Amino acid sequence: MRIAIARETEAGEPRVAGTPETVKKMIALGAQVAVEKGAGIASGIPDAEFTTAGATVTTDATKDADVVLKVRRPSADDLKGYKKGALVAAIMDPYGNDAALKMLADAGVVAFAMELMPRITRAQSMDVLSSQANLAGYRAVIDAAEQYGRALPMMMTAAGTVPAAKIFVMGVGVAGLQAIATARRLGGIVTATDVRPAVKEQVQSLGAKFIAVEDDEFRQAETAGGYAKEMSKDYQAKQAALVAEHIKKQDIVITTALIPGRPAPKLVSAEMVKSMRPGSVLVDLAVERGGNVDGAKLGQVAEVNDVKIVGYANVPGRLAASASALYSKNLLTFLETMIDKKEKQLAINWDDELIKGTALTRDGAVIHPNFKPKTAA
Repeated sequence: MRIAIARETEAGEPRVAGTPETVKKMIALGAQVAVEKGAGIASGIPDAEFTTAGATVTTDATKDADVVLKVRRPSADDLKGYKKGALVAAIMDPYGNDAALKMLADAGVVAFAMELMPRITRAQSMDVLSSQANLAGYRAVIDAAEQYGRALPMMMTAAGTVPAAKIFVMGVGVAGLQAIATARRLGGIVTATDVRPAVKEQVQSLGAKFIAVEDDEFRQAETAGGYAKEMSKDYQAKQAALVAEHIKKQDIVITTALIPGRPAPKLVSAEMVKSMRPGSVLVDLAVERGGNVDGAKLGQVAEVNDVKIVGYANVPGRLAASASALYSKNLLTFLETMIDKKEKQLAINWDDELIKGTALTRDGAVIHPNFKPKTAA
């Protein structure tokens, strides 16, 4: 059983799909591990550390590999070096990328999309969305603090008092909760909003105040899987009016709202941005999906009326070492479910709900029910 940890080829991706720690554990499972030369450099892991862990460092690590571990979906050039039937696990970004899925199928690989991992108790340690979003929420507050021209906590000095920053978090998933916790640790006065009623207690437990229009629609605004439902136009209007008044008084706003498979919902309009005080900062964690903030620009810090809108791409990658460590453990835990520990070889149970939920392609076809090509009537 040969496992390859590939070097990322997408520009601006510093993370890596393996660490010396996960390499040792893969070898203990009976695998031969090859790491592509330089794969971990941007995450602070030199090749020598992989070698010490027992891996072979080479320029053609993916050649003849039974399993290829990556952060991002492989490119057409990457796939040329993979053998047919190889298992490829990565963050595949399948929504709206039919051509890329066909490319994976045509290459004959068995592709697994880590971000489609079912959100069940058994799979918590494999949940890449949570592990990476947790870091993104933390980093969002750090990036906001960097751009904000004042201190975050209240400071009482002989020269006068510095007021605490007012920080508003929009969207209270994993990223939002970590943003709240980090903002509180840094001394901000924190408020938060979300369309899911279940998070109200979580927000309050972190010492923040919950802001929302709490009507009947709000009380039913969560899917069985724990995701936010798309709200009615009427509710959106009422919530927007409440938020518009609240945003005027905020120093920092962090938006994290995403709905799987859809463009990011617009939460902050241009008028709301203009209503904020000069020197205020917005951080849009959904900018790669179109953004929650009107005026956010991917990969840039935009300025509107002296208000900064931070739209950094790949925010977890801004903490590459930590993000790689967590992502690698997600991959390892998932891989362990596909290995017969006695025989020390791959043994995939295609009826396993984890496999069913994440498998995109097999035997030259797209097999995931959400992404199968639509047949003609």
